[in-house]
Amino acid sequence: MFSVVHQLNPHHSPLNTPAALVIFAKAPVPGEVKTRLCPPLTPDEASSLHGSLVLDVLEKARGAAGMDRHLACLPAADHVFFKIMEERYGVRLLDQAGRDLGERMEGAFRTLFERGYRRVVLVGTDVPLLPTSIFAQANGLLGSHDLVLGPALDGGYYLIGLTRAVPPLFTDIPWSTDRVCAMTRAKAEALGLKTALLPAMRDLDTIEDLLAITREAGLDKASGARKGRRPPANPALTKRTAGVLALLAERVPERLGKDS
Repeated sequence: MFSVVHQLNPHHSPLNTPAALVIFAKAPVPGEVKTRLCPPLTPDEASSLHGSLVLDVLEKARGAAGMDRHLACLPAADHVFFKIMEERYGVRLLDQAGRDLGERMEGAFRTLFERGYRRVVLVGTDVPLLPTSIFAQANGLLGSHDLVLGPALDGGYYLIGLTRAVPPLFTDIPWSTDRVCAMTRAKAEALGLKTALLPAMRDLDTIEDLLAITREAGLDKASGARKGRRPPANPALTKRTAGVLALLAERVPERLGKDS
C-alpha cells in the first residue's frame, strides 16, 4: 500500500494555514491555445476566447474565502500576461514544470504542500459555466476526504483537490482521453483514498463543446442570440464570455455550412 509522509513547513501552523487554490492556465497566445477549435475559429478568436475564460476563473476565485490564490503559468510566470494578472487580481505566480500535464499538476501540488498548505485545490480554465461556489464546496469536502474530483463530461476532470501529495495519481494516465477521470478514481481506490465527487460539468475543448455550451447558456440562434441583442443572463457565465460565445454562435455555424 502506498503511503505519503507529509512534512509541514515549520513556519506554518496546521490550524492557521489556509488552503491553496491553484488556477492552471496557459498564456493566450494565438496558435498555442484552443487549437482544437481551429478551424472553424481563427487562432485569434480561439486566443480571445481562452483569455476570457482565464479571466473568468480569476474573477470567480476572488470569492474563495479562506484560500490563498495561485496562478500556475505556462509557458512561464514571467510572461507579460501573467504579470498583469498578478497585479490585477493579487494572485501568486508559479511556473508549470514537467513533460506532460500530469507532471505539471503533481509538481504544483508538491510545491504547495511543501509550503505548508493542508488542502490544495487545482482548477482548469475550460469550464465557462463553472459556479463560483465550487471552490468553497471542494475545500469543504477536503475536510472529510483525501481527494476531490470534478468530473468533466468528456471523461476528464476540471478540478482536483488533495490533502497531501499523492504522485501516483498523475503517472501512467492517458491525458486528453475519456479515461482520465475513471483511471484516477481507480488509482485512488487502490491507494485507499477517500474520494468525493463534485457535479459533472462540460468543458470547452472542441467545436461540439462550444456549440453545446452556447445552447445550454441560451446563446445560440434558436434562443434569439443575434448581433445587437443582449445575451440571456446565466448566473455562472460572465457577461464578457457570454458576449464572446454569442458572437461565435453567429460565426461558427455559417463557417461550418460553407465548409460542408
